[in-house]
Amino acid sequence: MATRSSISIRNKDGSYTGIYCHWDGYLSNNGRILEQHYTNEEKIRQLMALGSLSSLRPEIGERQDFNQPTSKDWCLAYGRDRGEDDVAAITTHTVLDLLRELGQEYDYLWFDGRWHVRCYATGDRFVTLDEARRLQAEED
Repeated sequence: MATRSSISIRNKDGSYTGIYCHWDGYLSNNGRILEQHYTNEEKIRQLMALGSLSSLRPEIGERQDFNQPTSKDWCLAYGRDRGEDDVAAITTHTVLDLLRELGQEYDYLWFDGRWHVRCYATGDRFVTLDEARRLQAEED
């Protein structure tokens, strides 16, 4: 069963750009990967350029066969790797509009130089990943 997520960045003009990711959106997977491997704006923008993902991985990688991926470390993208249309990143004026378009079980957002997340443990608010882990541990 998929644990869906969105991955987004706040732009300098105050708008938001984001993508959908189908698999492993939980904090211990996508949260950890984002925190460890996507910590500068240039790489995050490269991730946004891939469009919607099947799986987030530590490296952007290169075009690969969707059904038999070349590397388990490369992102698996619907557009680049499976040739799908209409999977580009979206940009909205407000975070609320972004969540209406992309909101999932876990919504990751890069702003102020670090990752934040909104998930079942945080309610309707974005908090740092550390805070989300603490809140999730309290619920478990």
